[in-house]
Amino acid sequence: MTFQAPESLAEQIAQHLGQRIVTRDLKPGSRIQGLKVSGDLNVSRGSVREALLVLERRHLVEIFPRRGAVVSSLTEASVNNLYDIYIDLLCMLGRKVMERWAADEFGGVMRRVREVEAVIQAVNSTEPDAAEKVIDAGFGVMHYAYDLVDNPFLEETLENFRPAITRTYFAALENFRESIGQTAIFFQRLGEAALSGDADHLQSAIRAFGEYQRQQILSILREEESA
Repeated sequence: MTFQAPESLAEQIAQHLGQRIVTRDLKPGSRIQGLKVSGDLNVSRGSVREALLVLERRHLVEIFPRRGAVVSSLTEASVNNLYDIYIDLLCMLGRKVMERWAADEFGGVMRRVREVEAVIQAVNSTEPDAAEKVIDAGFGVMHYAYDLVDNPFLEETLENFRPAITRTYFAALENFRESIGQTAIFFQRLGEAALSGDADHLQSAIRAFGEYQRQQILSILREEESA
């Protein structure tokens, strides 16, 4: 039996606050008051401080002397830096999956791709949790790819980017509802590449969708700056 420790209290607090940041319940520039969080959640201030350090490592908050924790802002520079690295890492993951592909594993990947497509088709774009359902389904495909590739360093690196990427993807889906349709097209292209065993096609699909997301976020930021 493999030992698996339960999530720490600090991690649970970090996930709770992180979700509020992703959905913009806590907006960029907002101060997170540790004492208030401690009281609202009925947890120790030490656990809240530890959770804020976790969120700082995930680039969701910034911690300043005497000012405390503040929800980090999205800037053109930060978005470009994030997507420059993340797109390359996803291409690496896709390439490694194709290199290690096995016939008995193909069905598992395709089932997950079809699950994402089914979620996208079923989701009504007016539902408040539509974006979260699509994002969660997409990450389900990534998790299966992790198992196929079996590279803990690549998996850990990609997972460390997940909160920041989820934040930008959520903003894109909330502001551009057609992004849900584009996500469906993306996973269709992934399925086609997998069926044909075309690694170049797979990486092309990943890059095209990543760049599409990048430009959507940048357009949101520019619109907010000009408002």
